Amino acid sequence: MDKSKIAFDIIISGGGLSGCLMALSLAKLTKADGSLLSIAIVEVNELTQQNNTPALFDDRVLALSHGSAAYLKDMGVWQHLANDACAIEKIDISDRGHYGKARLEAQEHNVTALGYVIEMALIGKGLLTELADKTNIHWLCPDSIIDINWQPNNDTNNISIALSSGQSVETSLLLACDGANSPCRQFAGINVSDSDYHQVALIANVATENPHQNKAFERFTEFGPIAMLPLSESRGELKTEPSTKNRCSLVWTMSSEQSEHVLALNDNDLKAQLELAFGHWLGAITHIGKRDVYPLVLLQAQQQTYHRMALIGNASHTIHPIAGQGFNLGLRDVELMASLLAKQLQANRDIGSFALLNDYAKQRLLDQKQVIALTDSLVTLFANDLPPLVTGRNIALKMMNYISPLKNTLVNKLMGY
Repeated sequence: MDKSKIAFDIIISGGGLSGCLMALSLAKLTKADGSLLSIAIVEVNELTQQNNTPALFDDRVLALSHGSAAYLKDMGVWQHLANDACAIEKIDISDRGHYGKARLEAQEHNVTALGYVIEMALIGKGLLTELADKTNIHWLCPDSIIDINWQPNNDTNNISIALSSGQSVETSLLLACDGANSPCRQFAGINVSDSDYHQVALIANVATENPHQNKAFERFTEFGPIAMLPLSESRGELKTEPSTKNRCSLVWTMSSEQSEHVLALNDNDLKAQLELAFGHWLGAITHIGKRDVYPLVLLQAQQQTYHRMALIGNASHTIHPIAGQGFNLGLRDVELMASLLAKQLQANRDIGSFALLNDYAKQRLLDQKQVIALTDSLVTLFANDLPPLVTGRNIALKMMNYISPLKNTLVNKLMGY
């Protein structure tokens, strides 16, 4: 590659789900002269063939909200996911050993599904497939950003970026989709507020005696919150189960110390431990797949923008998975940024201007605060066994079934609206 400086309209740091979706959302936008934006994606991992799993997409599953699925349909990605996505038609929320229980149902809200569950790798493949024919998207990989010169270029007003390959590039707008440990955020000197929950998420695919019937479970227990998310049967390590809907994704939140004990259990002992904690809502646990653990933290960037740069997704906020809202929250970052840039281009204005970045930060703040408050309060509320709190949370769960405004508020937020 020519080591002379190359200019792009937009550079996206990070080629994970948020970065790929950001690129796809901008790919068809046109400038005042009718030309497409030139967009570069800087990604540290090397891309593999599309029919293999790229290294940057792991084997976790995601709970896509109704709103997120709708946006992926608009972007042309859903056609690659529809056969593998499992609809969530009902959500049962309960507190083990107590009377509190609530049920959320799609049909009560005039939708076919509250959301969908699908493997992260499949979303990644779908995004890469849609990006493959976009000639204005340029992959700079494997490569990484090692320095950013924030001083504007005298001729173009762009910022300059040095890459580990030795290449130098410049851009009008840098979109940092580079994760919780965002190098771009660090180069900008943006501080974060973080809170270590001293917890991990134990993740595994399981097969159950009874079919899930497109129902998700959020079960709060003294052993930690347990989510059981319904999976389709079309693929996966447990796909040979004879029933059509007996495969679930387990997300079990527990202390780091507890996880060491659980990881050391053999499969039969782990199945017994899980049945004790979760109960027999789906009958016996018949199989359990590969186990992984991920540390859980709450992270919030103290500012979401810098000179010609915006933080997107986990670079801006990393949240607890208790309500399954992490990717959905980041997707709404992508959606708003794409919308603002479309308007900016239509008006022939600077796409990296302070005004645009300020609008982005202001408009995303409320949604982010609400979701972070929801997830953080759930962690605190259901981790506390003080009798007044136990009574209060069970009354709230019970009353949710009868107070429509309370239920509607929660459902709308979970659906991404």
